[in-house]
Order: sequence, then structure tokens, then C-alpha cells
Amino acid sequence: DNAVWTLNVSLTRPSVATAVTKVGSDVVAVTKYLTDGGIAASDITLGSVSTYANEEWQNGNSTGRILNYRANRDVVVRTKNVELIEKLSQGIGTLLQTGVSVNNYGPQYYISTLADLRPQLLEEAMKDAKVRAVAITKAVGSHVGVVTGVKSGVFQVTTPDSTMTSDGGAYDTTTIKKTVTSTVSVTFTVNND
Repeated sequence: DNAVWTLNVSLTRPSVATAVTKVGSDVVAVTKYLTDGGIAASDITLGSVSTYANEEWQNGNSTGRILNYRANRDVVVRTKNVELIEKLSQGIGTLLQTGVSVNNYGPQYYISTLADLRPQLLEEAMKDAKVRAVAITKAVGSHVGVVTGVKSGVFQVTTPDSTMTSDGGAYDTTTIKKTVTSTVSVTFTVNND
């Protein structure tokens, strides 16, 4: 329910002034594409313009001659309208076809309510642990006793069809739909029938 999309306007020109000027006009075009597409101006943040000189090198040594200047500026969109961001990111090619020099790093999608979901997910994991323990002990003629220990594992936020896991937890930001998995290790006493 939360999207962050970073676009970077970056180009090279013979002089620093022309590089900065072209970056400025391309940033205006990117911003217009976003606002015409339905993004509120307040959801767009512009980074500062940065420039650097590309020096000529020969045999591993700088000749001191400047070949050209590179300028760039980030355009970052933060919004709750994830479907609109998905649509605009898929249509960014139309902007590129007009000659605008923009790098699209793709939107990142986050769950803003993950902290609120954690207690519910842990509760569900505990219930699942109990069901599994009952099934295992029943198969050997025993039954589950009291809980003697609980250890919460990491949370995995993945694409719905993913099998990705990580010891430190995973957080995939490439898709809107996500699967959130929590693990718990529960120790029960076992009573023999």
C-alpha cells in the first residue's frame, strides 16, 4: 500500500551549463509526465543537481583535459496509490521516446502496516505450531502438553509465488501483492497416553 519510485535524469554535455540546462528541462518533462498521469505534485521530491567533469586519461594518467560534463538529478515519487505508480512505470517508455534522458530504477512497493501485522502473524504461527504438534504426537500415541519455550523467527516478505527465504529475513519490494511469512519454534511437553 506504499510506493517509492526513483527516477534519475542523467546526461553528458560538452559544458557544465548545457548539461545542467538539459537536466533541468528533462526534469520538467518527467514531472509533467507524472502530474499529467495523476501524481500529486506534493508526492514528488526533487533531489539536488549534481555535476562532475569527465577527464581524459592516457596510460592510466589524467591529462588534465576535460572531455565533457555529466549532470544528474533524482525525481522521487512517494504515494499510497500503488496501482497508479505501476501503470505509470509501465508507460515510461513513451517519455523516453521523446528524447528525455531518464533512468528508471523501477518502483518499490512496501507494506506500511507490517508492524501492526506482526502480532497477528505470530499468533497464527503459534496456532499452526500447535496443530502440527498435535498431529505429530497423535501419530505416535501421545498428546501435547504445555508450552515450555517459544522462539520467534524472522519475517519473510516475498512475492506470492516465491520460495525465497533468508536467515536475516527477506523483503521483496518489486511487486504490489506480497506474501508475509513468520516462523516460530515452539517447545511442548509430550504426555504419553
